[in-house]
Amino acid sequence: MSGLAGGSKQYAVNLPEDEWRARLTPAEFHVLREAGTERPFTGEFTDSKASGVYACRACGAELFTSTEKFESHCGWPSFYAPLAGDRVEYIEDRSLPGRPRVEVRCANCGSHLGHVFEGEGYATPTDQRYCINSISMTFRDAGAD
Repeated sequence: MSGLAGGSKQYAVNLPEDEWRARLTPAEFHVLREAGTERPFTGEFTDSKASGVYACRACGAELFTSTEKFESHCGWPSFYAPLAGDRVEYIEDRSLPGRPRVEVRCANCGSHLGHVFEGEGYATPTDQRYCINSISMTFRDAGAD
């Protein structure tokens, strides 16, 4: 499914597909613009414990902080909340038969980030797990400022 952020919604960053392809690597484009998923336990941020901010790789919008990151052992970076409620948007995802999910997208550009799951028994303040593809984010280390 290309042109993920197409349709009627206007995003602050709204580029044509060919420009997204020019800006992103093929793997980044597949995840961010075609709602793909990177293989578990392969992403650069899966086991990261550095302090800082995670931003959308497509547009640079700040999405999550290391403060809300936790070890879920699911194979992807996990967070229990976004940086702020308006940083992400939620889309019903029925792409897997019998397993409805909630897709998480960047609210600034509409890029696919991953999914959010609730009620899985994680001891987090929200009882939620934002399962986010590493390839959909960049990281700014808190010590770099």
